[in-house]
Amino acid sequence: MMRYALSFIVLSAAILLVGCNNGNSSSEPYWLGADISFARSQEARGFHYKNAAGEARECTALMKELGLNAVSLRVWVNPKPWVRPGQPTPDPSDPAYHIGLCDKEDVLAKALVAKEQGMEILLSFHYSDSWSDPKQQPIPAAWMDHSYEQMLKDVRDHTIDILQCLKDNGITPRWAKIGNETANGMLWNGRNRIPIPEESMGHLELNPEQYAGFINAGALAAKSVFPDIITLCHLDSGFDQDLYDRNLGVLEKYGAQYDQVGMSLYPYWAAEEHAMTDADQVISDCIENIKHVWERFGKECLIVETGFLDDPEHPEVLEEGRRQLARLLREGQDRTDGHCKGVFYWEPESMPGGYQLGAFDSEGKPTVIMDAFKNY
Repeated sequence: MMRYALSFIVLSAAILLVGCNNGNSSSEPYWLGADISFARSQEARGFHYKNAAGEARECTALMKELGLNAVSLRVWVNPKPWVRPGQPTPDPSDPAYHIGLCDKEDVLAKALVAKEQGMEILLSFHYSDSWSDPKQQPIPAAWMDHSYEQMLKDVRDHTIDILQCLKDNGITPRWAKIGNETANGMLWNGRNRIPIPEESMGHLELNPEQYAGFINAGALAAKSVFPDIITLCHLDSGFDQDLYDRNLGVLEKYGAQYDQVGMSLYPYWAAEEHAMTDADQVISDCIENIKHVWERFGKECLIVETGFLDDPEHPEVLEEGRRQLARLLREGQDRTDGHCKGVFYWEPESMPGGYQLGAFDSEGKPTVIMDAFKNY
């Protein structure tokens, strides 16, 4: 009888341990990542990133040293280099032409470095020649006059072209983000939800079925090259449950296939643009939304963008950023029943004087904000 009692105790303990795992697969790490697409162009100009001891490091290697296990790389269609007035236009045949462009050659170069460092890769497809976000989703110049059917082919061909290039060079990305912050759809021109009608093909409200078609085309194209790649639909404002219900509801209605939801979460921009001044409430709402997305749509989430104010003149601001990031990392793993798969910082290697939410100082060394990753 004692033997059966002991067996019951062991079995109960095993069940308890599984329950404490919060649903995270023991075979999959919690992903700590960063989009570092700017870094290669900075390094090409002679800038050296450094660790806290002041030792020069290539940026990807430095991210690994800081505790990260993944990188995100931005992908543009046919970007052009910015040329200073009065300077000659660079020659596209020159390898230096592609540095920092986020085109196929540039993405491959960065992906090869990530592979050398043993980092997993998230590809961020913008389906644009430049930035796309909720307020603008500029159609690539080469696609501008195309029909919807032709545009579907454009999405498929571009996705396959990039991924096949990586595959041919021995690189297997883990994730492919189909569009960038597509809250109002993708592949439409115009700003602030007032696009030109003829160019509003993928707008969420004006042409929801076509928006879903673009997401589906990109996701299926990615799977045709890498069947196991994780495809994501990426929305901003991770705290906004109504936004996610509206957008993901359209994708569900029209049968778009994708694997996970990518979220952007910026307490700083939530305060600036949505008057949400309580950063902790923004984080709490995001955690609840991650659970809601799972319950409503059956999709797990990855926080693919976050960032915190970098103010070197006020150490208390940096410490507050570290605290908020540490909380997001911790609660993303521990309070979402395993449905948050990780957190990526967007361009942490940015320094003061440019982008406001970087996490490095003017000497190229990480600030205390990055300690949230290093100490996790």
